[in-house]
Amino acid sequence: MIEPISLLDPAAVRELLAVQRAAYRIEAELIGFDGIPGLRDTEASLAACGETFYGRYESGALAGAISFKTDAGTVDIHRLVVHPAQFRKGIGESLLRHVLALYAGRADRYLVATGAANLPALRLYRKLGFAESRMFEPVPGLRIVELGRRGGEPDAFDR
Repeated sequence: MIEPISLLDPAAVRELLAVQRAAYRIEAELIGFDGIPGLRDTEASLAACGETFYGRYESGALAGAISFKTDAGTVDIHRLVVHPAQFRKGIGESLLRHVLALYAGRADRYLVATGAANLPALRLYRKLGFAESRMFEPVPGLRIVELGRRGGEPDAFDR
């Protein structure tokens, strides 16, 4: 079940932070960079981030979460995290599809970024119609890929 996560609920923020840290530790290993900002989040910084969060729950526990901000027709996805115990079960894809469906017909475009070496994330984004728009190095040796997808009405990727 996918539902909103309230950042006003301290227990929900703690659960979200635990899943986020577990997921980002794996990503840090994949991309060879342990300075991922999400690894340094605290309950207070997460609660104050200004992002909208949705979580997918399995057997009452948070299995994964997605967050985003919207601005002038753009949905900018900031986080897509899945607890490592839930990898390869379609959790991330279901969360991404949920956001695409929420804004179908209302968003002009969607943006997301991930480490260039995070091949599982890149495969997922490409599968759902995202295309690489640019690559940059925020710090030497860390390559980040930004991907975009057009908005508009749902299409074959949304089915």
